[in-house]
Amino acid sequence: MPQSTEKQLVDGCLKNNRKIQKQLYDRYCDAMFTIAFRIINDYDIANDALQEAFIQVFTDIKQFRGESTLGAWIKTILVRTAIKKFKKEDVFTQLDLQQNGEIITWQEEMKSDDLEKAILSLADGCRTIFLLIEVEGYTHKEVAEMLNVSEGTSKSQLHYAKKQLQILLKDYINR
Repeated sequence: MPQSTEKQLVDGCLKNNRKIQKQLYDRYCDAMFTIAFRIINDYDIANDALQEAFIQVFTDIKQFRGESTLGAWIKTILVRTAIKKFKKEDVFTQLDLQQNGEIITWQEEMKSDDLEKAILSLADGCRTIFLLIEVEGYTHKEVAEMLNVSEGTSKSQLHYAKKQLQILLKDYINR
């Protein structure tokens, strides 16, 4: 069966066509799960967030105005859903930061899996803010609003995440 265009997917979902809904889900589920898992760092809760996000997508598809790609619209819903699940715990801690100008340089021997493991090992609040800002491209203001924290907290958590990554990846730096 040929790939449907975004317009065909939206039109089919508006008509509650289950086959088209399945196509839309299949097209975006893997990428969306990856984002949810990175934010939440729990397989089962990330799956819950994914399912809740797609239920919202199918419920609210009539609100999609085509001002962005369908994938970007779904990603926004997914990120907000994952953050709601993530916020059920108080994951932000006061940080004692010491400024250090050491810069990490990427070594050819370092594998992306190693970086992924290091990121996933960060404290929940730091990891989430790091991913939202550095990977997903949100601003500190947007992250602060999504997580209901101050911009200062967002900035300090990001700084702490980067410092922790420096420590975790130090073996690769010194090779």
